[in-house]
Amino acid sequence: MKTVAIVTDAWAPQVNGVVHTLQRTCAELRSIGIEPTIFSPDAYRSVPCPTYPEIRLALMPGRELARRLDAARPDALHIATEGPLGWAARRHALDARLPFTTAYHTRFAEYLRARTGVPLAIGYRVLRRFHQPSSCVMVPTRAVQMELQRHGFERTELWGRGVDTELFSPAPSNVFDGLPRPIFLSVGRVAIEKNLDAFLRLPLPGSKVIIGDGPRRALLQRRFPDAIFLGARAHAELPAFYRAADVFVFPSLTDTFGLVLLEAMGCGLPVAAYPVAGPLDVVGDSGAGVLRDDLREACMAALAIDRDHARRHAMSRTWSQATERFAALLHPR
Repeated sequence: MKTVAIVTDAWAPQVNGVVHTLQRTCAELRSIGIEPTIFSPDAYRSVPCPTYPEIRLALMPGRELARRLDAARPDALHIATEGPLGWAARRHALDARLPFTTAYHTRFAEYLRARTGVPLAIGYRVLRRFHQPSSCVMVPTRAVQMELQRHGFERTELWGRGVDTELFSPAPSNVFDGLPRPIFLSVGRVAIEKNLDAFLRLPLPGSKVIIGDGPRRALLQRRFPDAIFLGARAHAELPAFYRAADVFVFPSLTDTFGLVLLEAMGCGLPVAAYPVAGPLDVVGDSGAGVLRDDLREACMAALAIDRDHARRHAMSRTWSQATERFAALLHPR
C-alpha cells in the first residue's frame, strides 16, 4: 500500500482533537512510506455549521468528491467523519464497490441531544447506518468500543492515540507567575459538551484557568468572573501552560479519548477527571491522575501526585505505534 485517501469534514484551521489526530497520523504515514491525500471542506463551497460557525460544512460535494477520488485512485479509502463529505464518500464507495474504513471520533448522538434535544436512539440509528458498510470502524478506546457494540455496531477495531513527548515535556515555565496557587488548568473547546460549568463551580483554592475558545466562552466568562479565560492558543504554545500549572482538570463526560490528557501528562501535569470513558482508558489506575465522581476531591488529591510519574505514563503512548495500527486496519482496494 502506497497511498490512502482520507475524507474528513474536520480539518485546519479548525482546532480540535480530530484535526490534530489526522494531522499527526498523516505525518507518521509519510514516515513509513504511505502518502495520504486529505479531502476536506476547504476544497468545496461550504456553509457554517449550526452552533459551530467556525466549522465549515461542504455544500453538496458528492459529484466533485467522486471525481477527485476517481482521479486519485488511492490504494485505500478511509472516511474519518460523519459529515457531508463523509456521507458523500460513503455513497461513492458503495456505488463504485470500493472497500473503505471509517472512524468514530466524536459522540455525535450525545452532542446532537445536548444541542437540539434529538433522542439518543435516533442519533445512534443514523451513526449505525453510516458505519455499517465499512470494513471496520476504528475506535479510540476499549470503553468506546464496548459502548458502540451495545448500540449495535459491528466490526469495531481499536486505533489508539499518541503524544509528542518531545514537544510535551517537562521544563521550567513562568507563564502563571503572579497568580494565586495552586493553578487548576483546563484546555479544550469552550462548548456545552465539555461540561466546564462543573469545573468552574468547584470551591477550589488558588486559580482556575481556561485555555480554548468556543460558543460558550462569553456566557461562562460572565457567569464565572473569577476564572481566567485565555482564549485559544497555538498547539506549540500549550506546553508552557501545562508546565506551569499544578493540576489539569478534565470535566468532560462525553469525550471519546481526550488528547489533552496525554499532552498534560507529557509535561508532568497530573490529571483530575471523572471516572468515565476517555479518562478511564487514558489515565485509568496508572496513578498519573485521580478519577472520582467528586471532581473537587479529585482536584485536591491530584496535587499530591509526583510529576515525574505523570510524565512516565504519557511516554507509553506514541504516535508511531498508533499510526502503525491505523495502517494495518486499512482495507486495500
